[in-house]
Amino acid sequence: MNSDAYAKRILTLIFCLSLFNYIDRQVLYAVFPLIKADLHLSDAQLGLLASSFMVVYMCFAPFVGYFGDRVKRPLIIGASAIFWSISTLFSGLARGYGQLLLTRSAVGVGEAGYGTVSPSFLAEWFPAERRARVLAMYALAIPAGSAIGYLLGGTLGQHFGWRNAFYIVAVPGMLMGTAALFLKETPEKLERSGHIPFSGYKALFANRTYMLVCLSQSIGTFAVGGLAAWMPSYFVREFGVSVAKAGFLFGAVTVAAGLAGNFAGGWAADWLHKRTRRAYFVVGYLSFFLSIPFGVSAVLTSDLNVSLAMIFFAEFFIFAYSGPYHAAIVETVPVTMRSMAFAVDIFIIHALGDAVSPFLLGVLSDSAGLPFAMFAAMLYLLLGGVTSILAGEAYKKDFPNAHT
Repeated sequence: MNSDAYAKRILTLIFCLSLFNYIDRQVLYAVFPLIKADLHLSDAQLGLLASSFMVVYMCFAPFVGYFGDRVKRPLIIGASAIFWSISTLFSGLARGYGQLLLTRSAVGVGEAGYGTVSPSFLAEWFPAERRARVLAMYALAIPAGSAIGYLLGGTLGQHFGWRNAFYIVAVPGMLMGTAALFLKETPEKLERSGHIPFSGYKALFANRTYMLVCLSQSIGTFAVGGLAAWMPSYFVREFGVSVAKAGFLFGAVTVAAGLAGNFAGGWAADWLHKRTRRAYFVVGYLSFFLSIPFGVSAVLTSDLNVSLAMIFFAEFFIFAYSGPYHAAIVETVPVTMRSMAFAVDIFIIHALGDAVSPFLLGVLSDSAGLPFAMFAAMLYLLLGGVTSILAGEAYKKDFPNAHT
């Protein structure tokens, strides 16, 4: 099999793994009402199930990233997928809240292992001029997997019970994880293998371009996380729609915007890459700046359909930076440190992004109203555009041989 055909096989497998990464993550939220009734839990306890996953996911990533640059990445990808799938399976076996909290935290361990090494592993199988598109396709699994997770979780949970929902979605990840164990390491990694000490993380924090990319992504993640948490409530309060309809409408818009925005951003970056090596950052700051007027319009309008249309375009542009900025990390970090780089990226974007935005916007909503909180979240994207411009300038200065 030629290298191009093998690379496409890897893209297919990694995408499918990413899909179930998010299915296994989001299925929990779809069965919240069933778990609440069965285990007699409070909303705070349900929320802690989600928070425990995110905290473990963030904190475990840097440790896996260290080993990801020392061990063959297919082993980590496969083992991580098997681990999070087994943890999902055991979520269905949990007989009490403590056990369920433990198993959902364990899902975070497995997904952190996968998330730190898979982007660089996938990107290295493709030439630089195709990487933004490839990583945009990789990122498509986020909205698609999330939507399928909600759909499968709700359908399976309603017809077969919440425990069986976990059992069923766990199986594909175990099978695909086993297949991933037998993948080859990339030629680029084999040719430049090395052992970076744990202190090598310091070099990442000294990489101005990389840090500005991470900061820019955290700003986008803050906005998307805030929208995900509060926009359905905004529709209920401002337009009087039902809770079920609000969730469906926002979910459908987000999936469509995520799919279209990821694809468009990756394609645009690869097309522009032939003309300027700063293409990733140009697409990055344009995506932030162009999203703002649509997001603001979504809050200012008094028509539900107009608001939905504006949210679509706002999220379309917000999602557009994903592929280019994943490719930018691969381009600006040595191959021997890329797993560590994605590990730190995961920590930063969630710690400064969706781990805090629902709470902070809730506080702002209590004091000034939900429309103002949503308005502020959209204006915050201005900062993402500024940091993206600064990232491009830093790249031009710090990587002169790559700039044209």
